[in-house]
Amino acid sequence: MAQVYISLGTNVDREFHVKQGLTALAEHYGQLTLSSLFESEAVGFAGSAFYNMVIGLQTDESVEAVAACLREIEYANGRTPDAKKYSPRTLDLDLLLFDDLILEQPAQIPRHEICHNAFVLWPLAEIAGDLIHPVVKRSYRELWRAYDKSSQKLQKVSLNW
Repeated sequence: MAQVYISLGTNVDREFHVKQGLTALAEHYGQLTLSSLFESEAVGFAGSAFYNMVIGLQTDESVEAVAACLREIEYANGRTPDAKKYSPRTLDLDLLLFDDLILEQPAQIPRHEICHNAFVLWPLAEIAGDLIHPVVKRSYRELWRAYDKSSQKLQKVSLNW
């Protein structure tokens, strides 16, 4: 069984899409480990605030199968294949970690934004703090402690799922 971590983000009908994403992941993969839910400003474009969190799960599926499943869930929730990188999102599911693999295809693993975006690093540190980043060789808890928390504002919000 591979240990997988996925980031979830939405800034369109946020509560609805968080629930849709979590329900679809639970139906497909079973038990999920959930971080807190965070509200953050849009990064990279002017837009409404996002809800973000990280989900941990275990699977026997390949990296390719997990990546394809995440895309299918996004498309089922209104995302289009030609969506621009920095734009509003109904549902954004990004594969962050797949065991300790280091890959560029079918997805960048570990995902580059782990070390650069508070809305990924803080929730990942919550549920996988002792894991070691396979490239930088520091735990996610250490990375979060060293992160410049003034660079991106986050606040925890209630998760009702």
